Amino acid sequence: MGFLYLALLLITLGCMLLLDRRFRLFFWSDAVTAAIVTAIGFAFFLAWDVAGIVGGIFFRGEAGVATGIVLAPELPIEEPVFLLFLVVCTMVVYTGAVRILTRLRRRPVEVAS
Repeated sequence: MGFLYLALLLITLGCMLLLDRRFRLFFWSDAVTAAIVTAIGFAFFLAWDVAGIVGGIFFRGEAGVATGIVLAPELPIEEPVFLLFLVVCTMVVYTGAVRILTRLRRRPVEVAS
């Protein structure tokens, strides 16, 4: 059970990437820009976490579903994977929403007679 959370994070990240590939939303639309956005978002949230840990705000909880592996004090291995998932998921949802809204705006207005 110790790797359950990490495994689920990796599976859901993989599912987001499959959706991305299927609809060419983020990485499969513009890989370079997507990599830059992902790196910046990941670095921002990781710095946020580190600041929270240093400030004594964030603590690692004990969970039976987590691996127990820590990269730094109070920073479990699952946290960077979650942050990566968060950025990728957000950008796939955002680019998908933009595509849907753009198509809705382009649809001709039907007038009832």
